This record gives sequence, structure tokens and C-alpha cells, in this order.
Amino acid sequence: MTTPSARGTLCAGRVVAVTGGARGLGRAHALAFAAEGARVVVNDLGVSLDGAGASSGPAEEVVTEIRALGGEAVAHGGDIATTDGAASLVGTALDAFGRLDTLVNNAGFLRDRMLVNLDEEEWDAVMRVHLKGHFLPLRHAAAHWRAEAKAGRRPDARIVNTSSGAGLLGSVGQGNYSAAKAGVLGLTLVAASELAAYGVQVNAIAPAARTRMTEQTFATTMAAPDTRDAFDAMAPENVSPLVVWLGSAASAGVTGRVFEAEGGRITVMDGWRPGPTADLSARWTPTAAGEATRKLLAVAEPPLPVYGGR
Repeated sequence: MTTPSARGTLCAGRVVAVTGGARGLGRAHALAFAAEGARVVVNDLGVSLDGAGASSGPAEEVVTEIRALGGEAVAHGGDIATTDGAASLVGTALDAFGRLDTLVNNAGFLRDRMLVNLDEEEWDAVMRVHLKGHFLPLRHAAAHWRAEAKAGRRPDARIVNTSSGAGLLGSVGQGNYSAAKAGVLGLTLVAASELAAYGVQVNAIAPAARTRMTEQTFATTMAAPDTRDAFDAMAPENVSPLVVWLGSAASAGVTGRVFEAEGGRITVMDGWRPGPTADLSARWTPTAAGEATRKLLAVAEPPLPVYGGR
């Protein structure tokens, strides 16, 4: 983070809530927003990598960092995958700073297993924190912004959701995580359409960075460079500039988009688009459908490889 004397103004006057804001990407985002003048609500339960335990310490540490550098921040320790926790996140922003302008949904953990070993509890836990943990804060923030718009105070609001290469391409051993992150993409597209009338823009990122969730699973890919002066492409701080811009008023007109962010690279993802098509204008037989499909696949683009933490 920059020093107070070098603080930017891109987000001056804005209030930003970051879920999972105490470590990894969330911490980097919170510090980067504060460095651009935002007042920040740092949400984090302080759980372990698999979601066990809880501690207010990690969120408070980030708040202390921000304040030490001349910024303003408060901690929020509620569980954003519950209605009360998500509602209190919005309430904390309003109580502390009088407004909420940007929501960054980032919280998550892993329960990795191959599908034949993945049990129901591990599926539900990951779906809960990643997908429900996106929906509930989004829903409560959106309700606040809709009320503001209907009261004649149209917001200039932003939501930045966090998907993954696993959600875009799948990831072996992460069926629950991949499904949840794919769900985040669908939620993003619907929210962008539904909330536009209230002055809310909604986008998603698919980051690749070194965090607690990736440094073990993709240890070789995520390793820091050996030399001190080399560019650390997997540092989570590399992703935050895009998130800050998407969360600022400067991103006006950008909504319903998905971006990959890794190192110094930003990619606009195209998503599902129609490819080769055959139309019989009548009902196919199974054999004829298969023959037509084979011909279509022969001229279609091959699928991208399964995500490997790149």
C-alpha cells in the first residue's frame, strides 16, 4: 500500500465493504481501496483454510494497517452466508460511515476432494460460503440501493464478485468449488441486468494469485520468485488495481462483464457463445443427431484445458 502522503483519490468519498478482507486477495483489495481514499469495512470470520474456527483478530489487523497509513476502516466479524450477517455488513457500513458504495464479494474456503470422495457436507459447506456468501451480501446491498433510488437518491454503486478459473473451465479435485464459482458467474449476469435500473453495476473477476487457497494446491505455479527484484506475478496485490477500478465511479458503463486477472495481465472473458449449428427443421433421429453432432465438433473450437491454477 502507498504511504498516506501518496494516497490516491480514485475512490475518495466512497465506502467499500470487502468480504474475506483479512487475508490474501481480500486484504490486498481492502488496502488498495484505502490507498485510493475509500473508507473500508473489512469483513472476515478469521476461519482456517477449511472454514473451521473463528477469530476477530485478522480483520482487526487489517483495520489497524489501514488506520496506521492514514485511512479509515472498521472491522465486521459477521457470517455473510447468513441473513443476519449479510444484513449487518450493510448496517455496519451505514452506521460507521453513513453510506455504502461498493461491495466486493471475496470470502471463501476450500474442501477439495475428487468427486467419488466428496461428501455432502463438503459440497454444502463450499456452496454455502462461495455462492450463498455472494448472494446474501449482494441481496442486502441491492435492497439498500434500490431504496435509495426510489427515494430519489440514485446511487453510483458497484459490486465486484469473485469467481475463478475453476468456475470458467473446471478444476480436477475441486468439483464443489468449480460449481460454486460457475454459479457466481450466473449470479453476476442476472444481478447486472436486474440492478441496472437502480444505479448498480455488477462485474466478476477470475483471479489467479497466491493465497491460502492456492499456495498449497498449486504450489509450483504460485511460488514467489527466487530473486528479490523479479516481478512476483502471483502476488495478490496484482489483482487489486482492477478490482479498485471496477469498484470506483471511473468504471461507469462497465457491467455484466467477467475479467481474468493475473500478474500484469487483464483479459475480458467472452463467455458462452453459439458455435457451429445444424438445423434440420424437423425432429432428428438419434443416429442422425449423432452424425450431425460429429460434423459440428469437427469444425468447432476445441475446449480449453481444465484449469490448473495458471
